[in-house]
Amino acid sequence: MSAESCTNVKKPTNTQLTGRREEQRSVAMADDDPSYIDYETFLDPSFSATSFANTLVLATNDPSDTPLDLATPLSRVLFDVQEIDTHIDTLTTKSALPLLEHTKDQAEASNRILQEVEAQVASLTEGYKTLEKEVIDRYEAAEQIRLAAERLCETLRLGRAVGRCLLLGRQLEVQMAEVNGSGSGTEKKEDHRTMVRASNTLLSIRQLLLASKPGEEGEGLDRVNVVTTLKNELVAPSEKSIISRSQQIVREFSMSSLLASSATSSQPSSTASTYAQTEDTKHRATSALTTLYLLSPMPTNATASNFGSTLLLTALQEYLQTAIKSSLAALARSLAQLPTLDRTLLEISARCENIVALEVLLESIKPPPHPLLASPSSNAGATQPQNFLQSLLHALDTPSLPSYFWRSLASALSPRVQEIMSRGGVSARTLRSNKDRVRDAIRECVNRGSQVPAITLTRGKGGMVGNWEREAAVMVGSVVGVLGR
Repeated sequence: MSAESCTNVKKPTNTQLTGRREEQRSVAMADDDPSYIDYETFLDPSFSATSFANTLVLATNDPSDTPLDLATPLSRVLFDVQEIDTHIDTLTTKSALPLLEHTKDQAEASNRILQEVEAQVASLTEGYKTLEKEVIDRYEAAEQIRLAAERLCETLRLGRAVGRCLLLGRQLEVQMAEVNGSGSGTEKKEDHRTMVRASNTLLSIRQLLLASKPGEEGEGLDRVNVVTTLKNELVAPSEKSIISRSQQIVREFSMSSLLASSATSSQPSSTASTYAQTEDTKHRATSALTTLYLLSPMPTNATASNFGSTLLLTALQEYLQTAIKSSLAALARSLAQLPTLDRTLLEISARCENIVALEVLLESIKPPPHPLLASPSSNAGATQPQNFLQSLLHALDTPSLPSYFWRSLASALSPRVQEIMSRGGVSARTLRSNKDRVRDAIRECVNRGSQVPAITLTRGKGGMVGNWEREAAVMVGSVVGVLGR
């Protein structure tokens, strides 16, 4: 029992034990009171209560005894505890006055320190109140003013952006009225050049609406109702109308002088009128092509060197495909009905002449500056197309537009001729018997269609553009080659 109680006592550290041992020795020497308690054993840092109890039990008992006598070692331990308690009481009684005086000194010192600290705390509190009044309160008021000023600036910036957007919308509205025609009474005059100006206005509005990142001019415009209404009711319909009108102008592009000269051969005074109409057609087509280039969808990170104008290229490709399909259908009918072949070949030559004129026109049109495209200098090593023709030829993978027309027509014509010959009958026999005339007519058609219209780009000047012997041979082979099988 004594061993267990001793085990549960918290062991002091080595430093504490050494200090207590020295203190006990000094007290014992001062009192000159001998004690039989072995303090060295109890104050030893390696003291173990279990080992001490075991030694005490073995000292008072024979290990061979079956019933162990624990009363004697327990009495020994209790007597030692009582002796130490008595010694502690004696020391406390003798040292009571010094302890009380020491405690009093400590309390008085604590009071003095507390008074000094309270004075310092009071000074700090007063300083904080002064600081709060002079700095914090003013800061809070200044912060409110700053927040109000910041919001006013944001409102002003947004108001300016909305005002600019509305101004551009009003400008677009006026330009659309000019595009659709303006005049007194029933007389209206369309201004095709306004389409380009309206396209630039649309791009300015688009650029303003796209600048919606924090800190940019158009930030927050999408949350303004009037801007949303402007975008839905004016910008989108205007853009759709201009694109549709431009595509229609491209579809109706015609500058050939073949059919016109044959139809007006008895009216020599119409040459000036025809030239003026041709110049107007050229300018209208230029405005339409420029408009389609500007209003084409803008991909991410597009530059002037890699920008593919989808609207422009699609409109031109559709124009070429329409010419090819119309020529193919007409030529297939005429080969089955040879009396109409000359008129059909003249029409096909006129279509190709229009394509030649379109090629020359595209070569003369340089891509205009696009406000939404990065500058070419920011994309080092990339070359910007010099004109619209380069982009179209690259998209079609062809050296020229007339070559593309004749080769595409020839590749689609052979199956039609084979079909005529497969059906047999009068048409097949007539076509085979007039093989030489058909050969000459087709070759003449290719040569005639490959000329630049005389009144198209330079008054009174026309002529062949390149050498078209291969295209003529391909066209002749697509018909005569099938007839010779």
